[in-house]
Amino acid sequence: MRSRQRFRVAIVGGGPAGSSLAIHLASAGADVVLVADEEHREIAVGESLVPAIIPSLRRLGVEEAVAAIGQVKPGVAFEWGGIRVAFTFANYGPKMTPYAYNVPRPEFEEVMRARAVSQGARIVARRAKLERGVAGEPEIVLDEATRAAAGWEGAHPDLLVDATGRARVGVRLLGIAARRGPRDDVAHFAHFTGHAWTERPGYVLIGRVAGGWSWRIPLRDRISVGVVLNRPTATRLGSTPLERLEAAIAATPELAATLAGATRESGVATYSNYQLITHRGYGPGWVAAGDAFGFVDPMLSPGTSVALRSAEMLAEVLVPAIRARRAGTPVPALEPGFARYAERLTALLDSWMELVEYLYDGRMMALVKAGTDMVQERGDRLAHLISDQAERNIAMLASGTEITSRVRMRGLRLLGRYGLRGVAPMAHAID
Repeated sequence: MRSRQRFRVAIVGGGPAGSSLAIHLASAGADVVLVADEEHREIAVGESLVPAIIPSLRRLGVEEAVAAIGQVKPGVAFEWGGIRVAFTFANYGPKMTPYAYNVPRPEFEEVMRARAVSQGARIVARRAKLERGVAGEPEIVLDEATRAAAGWEGAHPDLLVDATGRARVGVRLLGIAARRGPRDDVAHFAHFTGHAWTERPGYVLIGRVAGGWSWRIPLRDRISVGVVLNRPTATRLGSTPLERLEAAIAATPELAATLAGATRESGVATYSNYQLITHRGYGPGWVAAGDAFGFVDPMLSPGTSVALRSAEMLAEVLVPAIRARRAGTPVPALEPGFARYAERLTALLDSWMELVEYLYDGRMMALVKAGTDMVQERGDRLAHLISDQAERNIAMLASGTEITSRVRMRGLRLLGRYGLRGVAPMAHAID
């Protein structure tokens, strides 16, 4: 009888990774419980999506609902040090989806959870307590009260998924360390109305501020403005998130101009604890997904796309086990699949981490300036071709379209080593 029971999965965390995994697994026939507390977040990081996420939204069956709450994002521009480089997604051919969306994250997560329920997942609205398993149990277990709320009294699910975001509740419970990136920044942001906007609707602007960088993300009826600051700068600007955000805006002419006369419509949200990848993202009876496994950086907005992609990778491992259980045939061992999943997800995160560093250390803007200088100096067809190809290479990576392409990444490394033509990256670096 046990072999005929549905494969039971407890997903702890109702963010993009957890809810998208619930959609995949419930639609495959698993008994999926999404454990998500009812804490309401006014605003949350991850509002600007990248083109690479659109195929994932379509596979989940949620793009239409996301479009209904989102603002179409036709491109993104980076501008500082007298340089502006704009990537309009429609310019790069059929491989790249010609748009993305800017979305209010709480509403986006509601869309995802509603879709999960429509596919058969059940939501348990409570804050789950995770505990270490004892001998004969999985390595991480759900507390008895949460199992009872899920209808699993006296039994553990076949799999527990840690999708608790950067809190990494299950991973931290086991004391598993993470590999950290070179940055130690803090982000503060808020929503405003009554702002000035001369760009195309939905176009995202990234700029440099003293001690860090800024974003301006247009939503449907408001704008999200944030600053990402190194710790010494954040401390110097104020003792509260509001003081720091207001001081950075006042000291940055382009931000001050956008928000002249604007009204702040939200509190100020604060984020830190990023640029990390766990050393071990799975074990007996559990696996981590999305930010709980690793998170890169707000720069280039890869987080939500990586979360949905991690859910797809994990579903590729789990769906055969779900179908085997339903058919009453032997369930394949999961650990080898989890090892491949962890390797693939780590490689994806590493690629994003490397690309983000090209912006922080100034090489990406230096490459753009070198290409512009070459076109102005020579003006011939070859100069234009080299400059255009360098831009396209960056765009295909930064949009997430070919972020795991070894050819693209190797091309970027070669450009960063030999294509600067005397332009000093440090002049274009972010403190």
